[in-house]
Amino acid sequence: MQFGVFTVSDVTPDPTTGRTPTEAQRIQDVLTIAKHAEQVGLDVFAIGEHHNPPFFSSSPTTTLGYLAGVTETLQLSTSTTLITTNDPVKIAEDFAMLQHVAGGRVDLMLGRGNTGPVYPWFGQDIRQGLNLAVENYALLRKLWDTEVVDWEGHFRTPLQGFTSTPRPLDGVAPFVWHGSIRSPEIAEQAAYYGDGFFHNHIFWPASHTKRMVEFYRTRWEHHGHGPADRAIVGLGGQVFMRRNSQDAVREFRPYFDNAPVYGHGPSLEDFTRETPLTVGSPQQVIERTLGFRDYVGDYQRQLFLIDHAGLPLKTVLEQLDLLGEEVVPVLRKEFAALRAPGVPDAPTHASLVAARDAAGTGSTDSTGTQEKEVA
Repeated sequence: MQFGVFTVSDVTPDPTTGRTPTEAQRIQDVLTIAKHAEQVGLDVFAIGEHHNPPFFSSSPTTTLGYLAGVTETLQLSTSTTLITTNDPVKIAEDFAMLQHVAGGRVDLMLGRGNTGPVYPWFGQDIRQGLNLAVENYALLRKLWDTEVVDWEGHFRTPLQGFTSTPRPLDGVAPFVWHGSIRSPEIAEQAAYYGDGFFHNHIFWPASHTKRMVEFYRTRWEHHGHGPADRAIVGLGGQVFMRRNSQDAVREFRPYFDNAPVYGHGPSLEDFTRETPLTVGSPQQVIERTLGFRDYVGDYQRQLFLIDHAGLPLKTVLEQLDLLGEEVVPVLRKEFAALRAPGVPDAPTHASLVAARDAAGTGSTDSTGTQEKEVA
């Protein structure tokens, strides 16, 4: 099982000091966080895509390209790549290039995004969001899986005899996670292709996450990729830790109360009771995270949000130390002991190449099943 952290790249005032970091400082801090994540033994670093304040990450592949050069083992991913407003040709080229730069340590998470105005900024209509997601991803897969592409759709100019360059590393495209909080259509898309499904798992109660993951698993099996319990699932989550739980609650409360998304809303106590947010000791984080398996089954990737809401870099690095030293080693052991026989690990470039080679010629999904063609 993979463990890591993701950032939403917010530039938020620290409510305890009133200081707002500059964009330049926040960008450098996120690079430090990613490098420290590898140093403490985590597996994955992921960064989102935003095109509006208070967020800075308009070009996640640039960030990940830099990190590819200063890390050795860290899996580099996005916590959102906007499949609706990015040109699929550009996504295909950027992530194939990143594959080569990072030696295969790359995957990506596709999503529609949660900022309505981004659609007209990039010449699209939000009312076509789901249709854009479906058509653009079908083209993206074709660009990666077929060397010379002839294609025509509704949302971009046709392609004739087009070859996306560079070609995917070793002829195998990056693994794709489809991220959604509330859209069963996106879970269906992930299931159809045999891709991974990632539930953000921060703002909604466990019952909602359970329904979404169960739907994805059922449809994954329906589309012929194998038993439902072998579908590829990832979860988000948010934690704040101190060795004493009362200290954690006291320190995190002003950040929670003023956070750009959930601040000035429910109380910290209500939010931690109704959602997976965990504020407390490392042991409480371990117990809460192990409990996720009770309602989603065995899953492959757990990412934590730890740098949101204006938390200073020093505090975030302390959170990473606690994750690496006290939390993740226990979670690795416990999840491995609980995992049912036959449940696969999270896909990597090496495992995808091996599955392709075992299946013979042709592109394969994460299980080695021949992928479906979509016009």
